Amino acid sequence: MYTRIWLFAIPLLWALSCSPSPDKLFEAGVEAMEAGNLEKAVSLFGRAVESDESFARAWNALGVAYFEKKEWDQAIGAFNRAIAIDSTSYKPFFNRGNAQLEKREFRSALLDYNTANGLDPSQTDIYYNRGLALLGMEAYEDALFDFDMALSVNPNQSIVYFNKAKAQLGNNDPLGAISSLTEAINLDKRNAAAFYLKGVTQMSALGEKEGGCADLKVALSLGYTQAKEWIDEFCVD
Repeated sequence: MYTRIWLFAIPLLWALSCSPSPDKLFEAGVEAMEAGNLEKAVSLFGRAVESDESFARAWNALGVAYFEKKEWDQAIGAFNRAIAIDSTSYKPFFNRGNAQLEKREFRSALLDYNTANGLDPSQTDIYYNRGLALLGMEAYEDALFDFDMALSVNPNQSIVYFNKAKAQLGNNDPLGAISSLTEAINLDKRNAAAFYLKGVTQMSALGEKEGGCADLKVALSLGYTQAKEWIDEFCVD
């Protein structure tokens, strides 16, 4: 009887002594994330924080893995834990803001982006994302400021020009919006949404049917099916 107990105990002790450290689990989780294996990454990061509940980077990484899985509430919960442990890092605030943005909780996202920006003003990605939150809140002037800040860092961003145009339209500036949409299209000739918005703006705000119809037809050719309704109503001779 005693022999059998020891035979089972020895492998158990060996397994416990060889279990990966939280750091090793974290590294393996990063590798799984990079390989696109999100389920494995969640499992590995989860094991890391079970082994060390004060492992802020692992909590943040777990949140990122959940975010990539589009599980916003689980992501926010993990980012909350990371922030509770270390409130000096901008990353979990920025990441939590992104999850809240996906949930269209714009004011909460804005607060997190403001905190992230205060902790590390050099992180220019914050400007564009905060601009999206402000756009969602219809705070168009502030959104334009952030989109311009993002473009001052990297002017070759079609998506930023596209959302800047949305803010300009909200700010009753159709000419500015068309200029921004032209920049968006110049940077990405397959930006169907930009062609569509430019066409609609030309027709509805400026009465430019010919140019508007041309842009709408390009949008439709690129797969933007909403353009068909406008084309059928206004662009058929």
